Amino acid sequence: MVMSAAESIPQQHAHAVHILYSDHHGWLSGWLRKRLGCAHNAADVAQDTFMRIIASRDALLGVDQPRAWLATTAKRLIIDRARRQALEQAYLAEMALLADSLPCHPAPDETLMALEALDQIGAALQAISARAREAFLLHYLDQQTHAAIAAQLGVSTRMVQKYLVQALLECRSQCAALAQ
Repeated sequence: MVMSAAESIPQQHAHAVHILYSDHHGWLSGWLRKRLGCAHNAADVAQDTFMRIIASRDALLGVDQPRAWLATTAKRLIIDRARRQALEQAYLAEMALLADSLPCHPAPDETLMALEALDQIGAALQAISARAREAFLLHYLDQQTHAAIAAQLGVSTRMVQKYLVQALLECRSQCAALAQ
């Protein structure tokens, strides 16, 4: 049976991911355990790292130093998780302040809806490029200006604006409440 080039590419990618996983998963898990101090969180980040690689077909092309590449990917995921947790904590703290100042407390279903919206925003951010995600987080979470983000990412302020539009459009498509 003759295989077409299109059919062989997914098999080559799967084989490359398998080799990368079997050669480096143990190392990555150990490195993350030392860095995070928790085997469970390390296992989650290691899995997410390989899932990100699997989702990016071109990611394995030209990788000369797989451990450095895996560590960089894992560090970015750790930063994303930390920012998401900070966002959740800020939301919960704000809800607690509002609960103290208002005669009524938010209903549990309202709190759940807000947390689900955060999950949807997280999914939307995973669906966009790393630079667009970084620009979004720097702008909306760290409250940096377009110019500061442009300097940090090494792009123009116009490109930062494009990144933010991409992120907001993806959030709108992923978040049911925003799509209405």
